[in-house]
Amino acid sequence: MTWLPPDLGHWAFGFVLLLARIVGMATLLPGLGESAPPAMLRAGIALCLTLLLLPGLMPAFPQPPEPGLAAGAMVIAEVLTGLWFGWLARLPMLALPMAGQIMAALMGLSNILQAGADMGPQTSVLARLFEVAAPMLILTTGLYQQPIAAVSGLYGLVPAGTMVPSGDGIQAILLAVAACFTLALRLSAPFVVAGLVWQMATGLTARFLPRLQIYFVAVPGQILGGMVLLAILSTSLLAAFLGAMRLSLSALPGG
Repeated sequence: MTWLPPDLGHWAFGFVLLLARIVGMATLLPGLGESAPPAMLRAGIALCLTLLLLPGLMPAFPQPPEPGLAAGAMVIAEVLTGLWFGWLARLPMLALPMAGQIMAALMGLSNILQAGADMGPQTSVLARLFEVAAPMLILTTGLYQQPIAAVSGLYGLVPAGTMVPSGDGIQAILLAVAACFTLALRLSAPFVVAGLVWQMATGLTARFLPRLQIYFVAVPGQILGGMVLLAILSTSLLAAFLGAMRLSLSALPGG
């Protein structure tokens, strides 16, 4: 078929490599890789992103190798690179539900020693609320665009068909995990301080008034005080989360 362009094989191979990396990223990217949307919708998003980015990234793709294991290994490397990048982008978003779980424990809304309905660790209503709020905030503020914009720069760091160096990849993941826990603790810091003060006050009250049924007095006050503190700090808490997410996504490899 003489009407086909001579470099069609190059374009087809570049499309496959880019699609493999985008699919790996799209399964984990914040806002785009949630489990709630249908699989067909997420597949369509990955395909559209591939078609939009392919013309500008074609110079970064090598010529297709001979059919065999080499081509398959390059595709697998692209998928693993996409998963690695998507995981780095998603880790900061997990800090908000983690902070909600810490807040719920300090407010008396959950108990780390009590199993959930599925006999696993108990997940509080507050943590689930923040788990829904985090992707909604990322989608409504447009932060989901930053990881997508970093795809072009990522090919300058990790060429097409190659994998991230194991040492650098593991170090980046460890730093991202540490930053995620640090952000969760920062977001829940007011509740940690308030919880320590409340427990000290409760202990002193029980010490000086031994006949007082301190549990029936302290627990309602703990829940009410936590809800009031959450209502006062909710706007600042979400603003701090968005600021930290913006910094984390702008610092992604290739960003």
